Amino acid sequence: MHTLATSLAILAVPTLSFGQDISAPNTDIPLVVLEKTTQQFIDSLKGSTPINQLPYEEARQVLIDTQTKGVTAMPPADVQQVTFQVGRGDKFKVYTVRPKGTKDTMLPGVVYFHGGGWVLGNFTTHERLMRDLATQTNAVMVFVEYSPAPEKKHPVQLNQTYAVLKYVSENAAKFGIDSNQLAIAGDSVGGQMVAVNAVRAKAEGLPLDSMVMFYPVTTADLTSESYSLFKDGPWLSKASMQWFWDAYLPKGVDSTNPRVSPLNYDQKTLANLPPALVITDANDVLRDEGEAFASKLTLAGVKTQGTRYNFTTHDFVMLNPYAQTPATTAAITETANFLKDHFTK
Repeated sequence: MHTLATSLAILAVPTLSFGQDISAPNTDIPLVVLEKTTQQFIDSLKGSTPINQLPYEEARQVLIDTQTKGVTAMPPADVQQVTFQVGRGDKFKVYTVRPKGTKDTMLPGVVYFHGGGWVLGNFTTHERLMRDLATQTNAVMVFVEYSPAPEKKHPVQLNQTYAVLKYVSENAAKFGIDSNQLAIAGDSVGGQMVAVNAVRAKAEGLPLDSMVMFYPVTTADLTSESYSLFKDGPWLSKASMQWFWDAYLPKGVDSTNPRVSPLNYDQKTLANLPPALVITDANDVLRDEGEAFASKLTLAGVKTQGTRYNFTTHDFVMLNPYAQTPATTAAITETANFLKDHFTK
């Protein structure tokens, strides 16, 4: 695998290239090229009701069913659940996942904010990923199962995730975590939470070793080129993202506020954030905004590693049907190595 620090590398799996010009003379190559297992999964969805046309509870169950049916053998791990509450708000669950047999060992910690458009996703949908990351990183994953939208709207999810991050930082030993070795990570809308919470952590003096964002949401502006190219998918569509945003944002909230759209943070605010890994995928409406945010981090002087994975789709790190595909296994390995390299020695 080839990555370039402070710039965006394009990783073609299983072979390495530096991208494909879609306007090249070789017109027999379609815009979307997917690895075989990934293509089979996308083909299996034909004829199904789009997620944005379902009631919220049914949509949540669709993702749970997809993950349950597609689950592969998961690494052994010790899993525990605790309940959190921020002020007088709703109670929500937090899970810790640590490598099997390490309960008496202080390990680095990674507080994780999950994707699913603020509406979908829970520990069940992300357990395989948490176990993979815990095992390969040899760290404790702290998974925040925040209150979903639209039942709870912005900024509830940001407040809940930051409260857990702050509590873990101040009470690391309770989780078997070395307080000097703490990172944050998240996928999709969880990437938005990573960006916003990293800025808040810097402002409040909460130290972080690094941050990881998988195909992050960074703006409520749905007009990028990748939104035009992949508006109908595969997997994530423009209509679904609009549905997610409508569920998340209260009426009257300024969608350009950086706490909503972190791509709008200025360079001074982004300066001195912890080293970042931003992973994107080629066939994704969110591709351009994720890579734009990586570029803004770089321009702000943040040590940034950006990698684009080809032949896959949005959610490729999380989706269990993709678990053994080259892009997914490579991205998890890259992430584990990045986290290990940046934990305070």
